[in-house]
Amino acid sequence: MSLSRHPLSLACTAVLLCGLAPALSKAQDTQHTDPHTHSAAPVHVGKVTVRASALKTAVEDLTQPVTVLTAERLDQVKANSLGETVSGVPGVQSASFGPGVGRPVIRGMDGSRVQVLSNGMGIGDVSAVSGDHAVAVEPFLADQIEVLKGAATLMYGGGSVGGAVNVSDGRIPEHASGDPLSGRSEFRYNSASRERTGMLRLDGTGLDGHLAIHADAIIRNADDLRIPGYADLHGAEDEDAVAGILPNTALHTRSGALGLSWIGSRGFAGMSASQFHTEYGIPEGAHTHGHEGEEEYAEEAGVRIVMNQQRHDAKASIERIGPFASIRPQFSNSRYEHTEWEGDQIGTTFHNRTREARSDFLFKPWGRWTQAVGVTFGDEHQDAIGDEAFIPSTHVRSSALYGFGTGQFGAWTVEAGARLGRTELQLRDVSSADRRMDTVSAALSARYALTPNWSVSGGLDHAERAPGVEELHAYGAHVATQTFEIGDPNLDIEKALRGELGLKYQSRKLRGNVSVYRARFDQFTYLHETGNEVEGLTERRWQQAPATFTGVDAELFWTMADNDNGRWEWRLFGDTVRAKLTDGANLPRISPARIGSEWNWNLNDWRAGLTAMRVAAARNLAPGETPTKGYTLVNAHLSWHHDVRDGVGLELFADATNLLDQEIRNATSILKDSAPQAGRGIAVGVRTYF
Repeated sequence: MSLSRHPLSLACTAVLLCGLAPALSKAQDTQHTDPHTHSAAPVHVGKVTVRASALKTAVEDLTQPVTVLTAERLDQVKANSLGETVSGVPGVQSASFGPGVGRPVIRGMDGSRVQVLSNGMGIGDVSAVSGDHAVAVEPFLADQIEVLKGAATLMYGGGSVGGAVNVSDGRIPEHASGDPLSGRSEFRYNSASRERTGMLRLDGTGLDGHLAIHADAIIRNADDLRIPGYADLHGAEDEDAVAGILPNTALHTRSGALGLSWIGSRGFAGMSASQFHTEYGIPEGAHTHGHEGEEEYAEEAGVRIVMNQQRHDAKASIERIGPFASIRPQFSNSRYEHTEWEGDQIGTTFHNRTREARSDFLFKPWGRWTQAVGVTFGDEHQDAIGDEAFIPSTHVRSSALYGFGTGQFGAWTVEAGARLGRTELQLRDVSSADRRMDTVSAALSARYALTPNWSVSGGLDHAERAPGVEELHAYGAHVATQTFEIGDPNLDIEKALRGELGLKYQSRKLRGNVSVYRARFDQFTYLHETGNEVEGLTERRWQQAPATFTGVDAELFWTMADNDNGRWEWRLFGDTVRAKLTDGANLPRISPARIGSEWNWNLNDWRAGLTAMRVAAARNLAPGETPTKGYTLVNAHLSWHHDVRDGVGLELFADATNLLDQEIRNATSILKDSAPQAGRGIAVGVRTYF
């Protein structure tokens, strides 16, 4: 693996390290514990910190809905795509586009309304532009994944008006580990696609705890996905249709990183360099557009996407300086390239060069109030080249100032914040099309402890989002969706008013929560199907209209027993969302209602789990949208962990998915009629910890 070098990012990192070294002179006393550390007996790891929060608040103390996947829970659900990994969280689904692609959908919102983050910074890809673009992040390397439901715009701008998913991978160490060298590895095989995945992570400490080093790598190869029945919804009516396999869905992924930090008694400063490469096929039925007179060229040749990203990050934290409890600057620089191959010809190439800088300033507590302010700057150059490039080359500059505060007043916990943002979008070849858009967002939420076990919460926020380049300036064949897409350069800023009420119970054996929410958009931006055809494709235009999203999320955990027969836990979860325009028309690709039940058992070295989830048929359909049938998804998990000696462990595991071998067509997927989800699959593997 080669890591390209970017002079700007390396220079900024060098200046950062040199400037902060004197302030970080003494070794830090805090020991870092790998969230995947095991032992023969259960270990209580304490509160889990939400790293995507400016105040680095524990998840139990937040008034807004957040779910954190970490440790064994993350091991049990992680999958090839980020969307599939988090799809078991109430209110969260995956917008799949074959097995190589899966972007999170939060409470019915996806694309440019859900921000995907890597260690609190943007990922710098183009996954929000089109459904066939993969997310440039690797779930298998994550320490924890945080799902922020509802508006996360105060930290991350209008791109997170529907929520955000933050992947923390520890590539820049923030603490010295307790051992000179530690790590973990994993190898797995999945029968559904003959997937072979190997992963290795190493963390080291030297110079009396001052220097922390990190390295990781992953390799994944998979063949075409095996499915029950036919790929196409009407395949049984076609004599030439192929059953049992989803053609052209093999994938190959390579990813790796190197990172180092200087650790001191008053914080740390570090940097990392990483590379992400993936090649995956697009299922037939997606890219099927005539090319230079050769009818159905793309379908016959098979379209494959080759993606490469090189990224450099720098991060620091200076503790106890003047009026601040800490100052936390971050910087990222990424170069991204995405090429769509139609056989041996290039159809479209995307280039994206992104620089982002952010700094959070956390003040020392003032009475019962804790507060932070932050600034962020972004600079993005995006180019689309080729016959099917439906968006122009653009240069986007963004900046924002935001502030947060939280206070504890008896039984009340209050959070408040505001953000002022500016986005400047320039078409590289048409200076007259420049746009400067200013946005204002604000939020207020509170939780009241009714009793030591019961609490109620509520929140109200106003969020604004500047339209993206595809919404403003798209024009051309968007082959991934088989449409001719036309933008509107006069689109206004999207504004949303969201309210939420929650009820929570927590005791030693029982904990649960339910949230009811409603979001009203004055200028919701969506693709409208006109009924016309252009170049043989359905014409769709970006336009705006009032819309509402209304839904419920719920989750319940019950420790049924904890005795000599093991620890038995039961989880009940469900969600539903309704999204429609105020004229009564439904919005497309909204997940139907789901309800699930999960049983988990743990005894000494053994862990087992069984999950059954029922998904209703999709009936609230947008004009022209086809329905999907309901289905029952049953998954199972079994693992055995053994501590070979102190600090060294071995774990064997088996994960079964879709045990009933159901034909599953994901209502949130553009390809639901031509690319069902995987059939029955068994993944087996081994993990080591040292």
